[in-house]
Amino acid sequence: MAEAPGGHPNATVDIDGGIITVTLDRPDKLNAISHEMTAVLWEAVLALGDRDDLRCLVITARGRYFTAGQDISSPAGNRPGDPETKHLHPGWNFRRDYRSHHLLYDEMEAVEKPVIMAIQGRCLGAGVEMAGSVDFRFCTPEASFLLPEVKLGGIAGSGGTSRLTRLVGPSWAKWMAMATMEIGAEQAKSIGLVHEVYPAESLLDEVYAFCHHLMSLPTEAVGLAKMAVDVHADVTDRNIQRQFDRLSVYSTQAAFEDSMKKFGFKPET
Repeated sequence: MAEAPGGHPNATVDIDGGIITVTLDRPDKLNAISHEMTAVLWEAVLALGDRDDLRCLVITARGRYFTAGQDISSPAGNRPGDPETKHLHPGWNFRRDYRSHHLLYDEMEAVEKPVIMAIQGRCLGAGVEMAGSVDFRFCTPEASFLLPEVKLGGIAGSGGTSRLTRLVGPSWAKWMAMATMEIGAEQAKSIGLVHEVYPAESLLDEVYAFCHHLMSLPTEAVGLAKMAVDVHADVTDRNIQRQFDRLSVYSTQAAFEDSMKKFGFKPET
């Protein structure tokens, strides 16, 4: 069993009633995500997956910004390589380290429990990329979303092109990732980037109410539904989609039949 995440002054952790909350709190750097903050997010996601008493992960922040993005003065990955020799193979050293950063978002996507973002302010760069890897996104009217990487001569390479396209479609993904256009809360809702917009004073209350709704649902079915939706989003072959549906339904058949008995259903013997 994973131990409770220890947290960090810039990323606090709270556990209450099956919900683990990570709060980004680095106002002097506009919540730019440092190596230490990334480590806390890793610990929280792993705890969510490993501990049966944890059912939802909420990621939120304090201040004007949800995050200004990745702290470029801090290493994003945790496998930088040997400084004495990495110049010999700069390509694969870079990709190995970059992949170690990508794995955090991969784990948020893969864990069979809900991961939710509560966005209270401007959300830039890595924050938008994180949004593409979680299951549900809520924000306040003050929130906005921007991918500035092209302005710096690069692209949003941690999901800002791939996951964002999957989430909002190529037209709006180009608007954000290619044209670097910032979008507000209501526009984000209209294109499917966020699910709902709530007043700042009630954002977390609404998010936790939604968590309790999710926690009232059968855990196994929720996890399989998450997996099935993600598979169907990536696999376009209709036959494979239907085969996966049948496997998923079979996996939950016993629990489904038990629920149906309340309505007079009698399984065949």
